[in-house]
Amino acid sequence: MGNFVVAGVTQWETIVKVQKIPIDYAELTNEKGSIYSSIGGDALNEALALKWLGNDVRYMSMIGRTQVPDLINTSQQKIRLNTDYVIPQMQELPNCVILYDEDRQQQIFEDPKDLRDNVYDMNLFTPMGSWADMVVLANANFCRPFAEAAAIHGKRVAVNIRYYSKEKEKYNEDFLRVASILYFSDDTLTEDPYDFIKMMSTRYGTEIIILGQGSKGVILYDRNQELVAHYNTVKTNEIVNTVGAGNAMFSCFLHYYQETGDSVNAIKNGLLFSSYKIGYMGTSNGFMTTDQMEQWRNLIWGIRPSLI
Repeated sequence: MGNFVVAGVTQWETIVKVQKIPIDYAELTNEKGSIYSSIGGDALNEALALKWLGNDVRYMSMIGRTQVPDLINTSQQKIRLNTDYVIPQMQELPNCVILYDEDRQQQIFEDPKDLRDNVYDMNLFTPMGSWADMVVLANANFCRPFAEAAAIHGKRVAVNIRYYSKEKEKYNEDFLRVASILYFSDDTLTEDPYDFIKMMSTRYGTEIIILGQGSKGVILYDRNQELVAHYNTVKTNEIVNTVGAGNAMFSCFLHYYQETGDSVNAIKNGLLFSSYKIGYMGTSNGFMTTDQMEQWRNLIWGIRPSLI
């Protein structure tokens, strides 16, 4: 198991199931079980997943001044994160509303509050520099110093960029230059996905690039293996809520890649992990156990544990 520092945004999330995106106007929609609210955020979801898989995790984030750090540990969670690095210094907690449909399409509304005006105390990270095996970052503004600090310590850096646009590439350069592992979604891509991966790998020399393609699966690029391959999604659960599936897949990939260095088996495990997660409501619920993944992996791909 590994030591992971995870830094990113904690936010309050309201998840709403809709018939189809874009939505049609209706004065009132009444559907039981279609709205779910809880604490969340990409980085928090990744920290919880990594902890669930048995890793030691230090979660570094900011919350509102009037809030207690333990709000990241809800009563529904079966695991608890260390709260020593969750700092109550913002005026308010960021807020997010996520609409999703059965085709895995999403429409997201974000209110960052005063997030962009706050700076994280990097003195808290200093002792973590030598401790961590990997530093996992969101591309939030306050996470930029983490990228530089991790690079100075020679640590592997994984960044969840998620949405790419040419206009915002300059904004993300601090992360792109130091990242060993990058995760993108193809939701906003205008170019061919394979051309995009080639462009990013050539420009930044990235070790691993994962391009999520929703219901179509993922494309994995591994520079060391000279591999570019597409992997389909798998089914282990009925779809209840697809929000957070990408975070689950990315976290599980990082866990197994850190443990084994095998990107192919890591991405297959990640696909299993996310396929089970979408059977649960809430971005931080529905994590598969390692025993369950082994059973499903052997069933689908016939991979013996001794080869992992």
